[in-house]
Amino acid sequence: MRKEERAMFPYEEPLNLGEFYNLEEPLWVTAAQLRGLMEPYLTEERQEKIAEVIRGRTYQVVTVMEGLHDLGNVAAVLRSAEALGFQEAHVIDTQPKHKVSNRITQGADKWLDVHHWRDRLACVEELKRRGYSICVTHLEESRPVEEVDFTKPTALVLGNEMDGVTDEMVELADQRCVIPMGGFVESFNISVAAALILYEAARQRRERLGGVGDLTEEQQRVLEALWYVRSVPKGDRLVQELWRRSKSEEVG
Repeated sequence: MRKEERAMFPYEEPLNLGEFYNLEEPLWVTAAQLRGLMEPYLTEERQEKIAEVIRGRTYQVVTVMEGLHDLGNVAAVLRSAEALGFQEAHVIDTQPKHKVSNRITQGADKWLDVHHWRDRLACVEELKRRGYSICVTHLEESRPVEEVDFTKPTALVLGNEMDGVTDEMVELADQRCVIPMGGFVESFNISVAAALILYEAARQRRERLGGVGDLTEEQQRVLEALWYVRSVPKGDRLVQELWRRSKSEEVG
């Protein structure tokens, strides 16, 4: 796996399931081991569907939501990202009344890697470290969204419903984009804007790369194993049972 691919893809084998499922100690397993544990609980049709969807996934374009007020809009953006094949999203929660909780993203987030932040600078620094260009949606000094090259690693930043992205985020950005408007209104609702831009990103990738997805076979196997756990009712409990079994075998 190339260095840039490792930077975008967040998982490495063996996987530490202890970290994922808050076990008392680390539990290191390979994707093959995890898949073997879960396969008996999934139909062949379900396994084929998971493989098909994963082939269309990418980490090259990620969404970043900065300070959204309406948690329904957060969920709507995640649904659009998931439907179009974009696997990772970041929520910068600067609203004091909101709790950083997976509760706000029930549904589509089951299949996404969703990261929560309180500090926008820390979020941006991490994305830049991983090689993403930070592209903010902004009305001033911006180019049309179709001129942004979404075949390259891009973090699309969407601001809140009232004020858009903050001045601090604009200063941190590498580029700015805007959806050209043909009417009297200046902007779309945030969830609509996200859907339109992500659709443009998907269109570009299909046209220029032949498809949205670009994961290597190794990456697909790892993500597939994790999705098997998410697909099985109470899959996390089966993981814990695997951990208990492994500890018993060590004692024996």
